[in-house]
Amino acid sequence: MARPRRLLSIVVAAPLLLAACTTDGGESGGNDAGSTGAAGDLAFSVITHGSAGDAFWDVVQNGAEAAGEDLGVSVDYQSDGDPQRQAQLIDAAVNQGVDGIVVSMANPDALQDSVEAAVDAGIPVVTINSGGERSVEFGAIGHVGQDEGIAGQGAGRELADAGASTVLCVVHEAGNIGLEQRCSGASEGLGSPVTSLQVDINDLQGAQSTITSQLQSDPGIDAVLTLNSAVAAVAVEAAADAGSEAQVATFDLNADVISGIQEGDIAFAVDQQQYEQGYLPIVMLKLYAENLNTVGGGQPVLTGPGIVDESNVDEIADLASAGTR
Repeated sequence: MARPRRLLSIVVAAPLLLAACTTDGGESGGNDAGSTGAAGDLAFSVITHGSAGDAFWDVVQNGAEAAGEDLGVSVDYQSDGDPQRQAQLIDAAVNQGVDGIVVSMANPDALQDSVEAAVDAGIPVVTINSGGERSVEFGAIGHVGQDEGIAGQGAGRELADAGASTVLCVVHEAGNIGLEQRCSGASEGLGSPVTSLQVDINDLQGAQSTITSQLQSDPGIDAVLTLNSAVAAVAVEAAADAGSEAQVATFDLNADVISGIQEGDIAFAVDQQQYEQGYLPIVMLKLYAENLNTVGGGQPVLTGPGIVDESNVDEIADLASAGTR
């Protein structure tokens, strides 16, 4: 059933509108280092917890590198899903004397010493995506992302509106507090507890088997909420394997999710507009370096959530294919 297109929160980024752009969407692997931008006076390092081949983080990287090109600054992107190795990448950037660091904090405790060491060294830090509630504590000048609890509530309300009552929430990264907040928020929005199921993003075949088994063992499940676009695709297959009529919804977009929405296999996606999570922090660091500007007043700059469903998916599809959604 088509529903009016709407956003669930406002992107608080008015001072950053001068930076709006698009990109041609060149792709690169999640764990491969990439750099772009003119060899100017400013050099920024972007260090995320993205896993290799995760399309979500490819779009973040596209945004960061496009900002570097547009603003004439150097941007080096690296990622590692292991929090200890991610901390080592932050330490290396500090040792290199970069002018600013952008970091996602799926595991804030593991990164605390490294982020605080960067701040103590006089390097401004902007956190993105995860760990926003610890950003100010660690000394970052800002956070860019979506509030995971609010996003989860939005997903829960969408599922409730669609008639779901027994929801399976599939968690794909152990220890990622943002994912736990999504499931908790979904329970609030739905009005009843959701059941969490742990899978491994690095073993999608195993994830499909685990979801299938859960659906077979509990035929009362009428919706599966995945928290990653790649997991959404295998959840669709899992429901078919289990002979389940449970609807599938997800967080985040990729080509398979867009096709799934267009074909009616996926009800909706919660879009946090991760291109902005790459682009806006580079703008913030440049403004801070040149003019000591900060954005947000200690509150996060929200990039979502928005809902992509059958009412607006065709508009989003072309942007996604360009690597900006």
